[in-house]
Amino acid sequence: MFITLEGGEGSGKTTQARRLCERLSEQGLDVLHTREPGGTLLAERLRSLLLDHAVESIAPETEAYLIFAARRQHVDHVIKPSLARGMTIVCDRFSDSTMAYQGYGRGLDLRLLRAMNDWATGKLTPQLTLLFDVPVALGLRRRRGGAATQNRLDRETERFHLKVRSGFHTLARREPRRIKVLDSSRPLESVAQTVEELVMNWLKAYPASTSRHR
Repeated sequence: MFITLEGGEGSGKTTQARRLCERLSEQGLDVLHTREPGGTLLAERLRSLLLDHAVESIAPETEAYLIFAARRQHVDHVIKPSLARGMTIVCDRFSDSTMAYQGYGRGLDLRLLRAMNDWATGKLTPQLTLLFDVPVALGLRRRRGGAATQNRLDRETERFHLKVRSGFHTLARREPRRIKVLDSSRPLESVAQTVEELVMNWLKAYPASTSRHR
């Protein structure tokens, strides 16, 4: 099973990803927690290039190329082999982030991004995506006021992040069966309970769902 967690800055998805992995492991599943950009040694180096404060500006197209290069490494070396071994993968960001950030946020051609993503992933798509939604002002306040080190995206304009959030909502409306939207402005424990209930209910229906697609 391939589960992804998506959302804007300060949405709390990384914390919820760790908690979800713990809960799934308690259920006896063999779970892999990974992230994008990243997941392999090379992909993590590309992540640093993407998120560290650059000496020079990064063109939107260059940003997309680096993300797809990292994703290809991740899919080839981690995701596909793990799925083949029957593992459950919980991935912090995947293709939807590219559509939201580079497509809706940066304004790159969505059709071209989808084609490049299909090429980079071999058309691999998550079975379930949790979208952690938080108002932009609150999310940025969490990131900029917390202990976490700010990255290049944290310092983007509020207008950019509003476009990203709108993009995520557009994606969710187009694929409501796969993408489930959660209000992550609520307290952490409340969000975690919703995540657990949603995923556990989905897991109960998962065998029937997969058999229908065979």
